[in-house]
Amino acid sequence: MQVTKTSIFDALLLKPNFFKDERGFFFESWNKKNLMEIAGINEDFVQDNHSKSFKGVLRGMHYQLEKPQGKLVRVTLGRILDVIVDIRMSSPTFGQHYSVELNDQNHLQLWVPPGIAHGFLVLSDEAELLYKTTDYYAPELEQTILWNDFELGIDWKINDATPIVSLKDKEGVAFKDAIYFD
Repeated sequence: MQVTKTSIFDALLLKPNFFKDERGFFFESWNKKNLMEIAGINEDFVQDNHSKSFKGVLRGMHYQLEKPQGKLVRVTLGRILDVIVDIRMSSPTFGQHYSVELNDQNHLQLWVPPGIAHGFLVLSDEAELLYKTTDYYAPELEQTILWNDFELGIDWKINDATPIVSLKDKEGVAFKDAIYFD
C-alpha cells in the first residue's frame, strides 16, 4: 500500500497494492494490520456504507458533531470528486479543504479522520461508493455545511452547472456559522 499525506492534517490518500492479469484483478481494500503499520490508522470500523448516486448529484458537506465518524472512502463504480473540510479548531489546517478524484480505475481510498466534513460530486453517469466508518450513523446528530459556501471557495469543477442536492444540503449552514470541533 502506498500512503500519501494530503493537505489536510491526518487525512491520507491510500493506494492499495493492485494485481491485474487476463483473469481480472485483486486487491485488499481493507487490512487492519496494514492500515496500522503502514498508514498509522488504528481505528475500529463499526459500519460499512454503500452509496449509489447519479451524474451531477452532490452530497455534503456532512459531519456528526457528537460521535464523529472517521471514514475510509473508495469508489467501486464510476468517478467522483471527493471533498473534505477540516473543522477541527485545534488543527493546523482548520478551515482548509482538499479534493481528489476517486474512481474505479485508480482504486484510491481517502482516509477522512473524525472531525472532518465530507462530501462528493458524481462525475460519471453513476457512481457507487463503499466506505467504512468508525462510529455509527446518527441522523439526529448530523450537521451540514453549505457545499457552495463562499468562504470555503471549494472548486467543484462544475462551472455554471447546478448540481442535484437534497433539501438537507440546500439548507446547510455557512462555514462561519457552523459548529466546530475543539
